[in-house]
Amino acid sequence: MDDYNLQKRNGKFEMFATKATRAAGSTGVFVTAFLVVIIWGVTGPFFHYSENWQLVINTGTTIITFLMVFFIQKSQHKDSLAIQLKLNELVAAHGFASNHLVNVENITEEELLMIQKYYAKLSEFSKQEESLQQSHSIDEAKDLYNIKKEIEKDLEHKFLQK
Repeated sequence: MDDYNLQKRNGKFEMFATKATRAAGSTGVFVTAFLVVIIWGVTGPFFHYSENWQLVINTGTTIITFLMVFFIQKSQHKDSLAIQLKLNELVAAHGFASNHLVNVENITEEELLMIQKYYAKLSEFSKQEESLQQSHSIDEAKDLYNIKKEIEKDLEHKFLQK
């Protein structure tokens, strides 16, 4: 199958999945499902609460649940990708932001934990500053911290010599 036909087929599935997901979340579908359950419950005495009567609702809900899992997963994946792209654009567009975070969703969990430690360290440095907006990266914070400490040492050394 060539790429054009694959894209055409995926485009149709994409449209179907989007419409099905939207419809599944609509009030009309909820009311319909609620009414089906009520009708099923009311018909119980007529069918003497038989195994077949129970099998109808069990089979129906199982099939619908099975299909909805995939529609919901597809929808969440698409939404997540869109959010990541928007965040990447914001990070890339901000002059003080670290571009290391662009495309961070594609790194390993171990690497994410390392970045988390990096920002925990930045937080430690920022707590020592008078302003929360003092630094924008851990490198800048560390440099400013070291400069301040050197100045304090120099002043302390000069003060002790007097």
